[in-house]
Amino acid sequence: MKVAVVLGPRFEDSEFKEPYDALRSAGHELTIVGLEAGAELEGDKGKVKARVDRSFQDVKPEDFEALLVPGGGSPDKLRAHDQAVRFVKAFMQANKPVFAICHGPQLLLTADEYKNHKMTAWKTIQGDLKKAGANVVDQEVVVDRNLVTSRQPADIPAFIKESLKLLEQIPARR
Repeated sequence: MKVAVVLGPRFEDSEFKEPYDALRSAGHELTIVGLEAGAELEGDKGKVKARVDRSFQDVKPEDFEALLVPGGGSPDKLRAHDQAVRFVKAFMQANKPVFAICHGPQLLLTADEYKNHKMTAWKTIQGDLKKAGANVVDQEVVVDRNLVTSRQPADIPAFIKESLKLLEQIPARR
């Protein structure tokens, strides 16, 4: 499966690298999508670097079967850009798998794609989602139809397991 990874500055190192590596190891093709193709991004812990493969203007949601939204400062930076918000919104509206961890659901909030899903997020983002009317629970991983969410780096193993399980249920493109 082709998986888009939306990534901006100050992403959380482990929330990007561990799911990215696990999805790739499982045979999925990952493309880092960001604001500027070729841009070098650094994680907020300074341990992981990533290069943006394609910009939002160079891709379409139809090019991918699933979406990964790592946390850290990245989702907040990306949600200030309409192209990023529209990209995420399109995955939710098409009921494609979306994997969002920690601060990742900030993009769902800005895209107005949170009301009909049960989800979790980082504790401060949980509060924002609740105030906006979302069905939020505080647990390590929540799977609700096409959406897999987790709270924090400690939840990554459960997040990866459920994300891979959801991808296994999607028929591959011919």
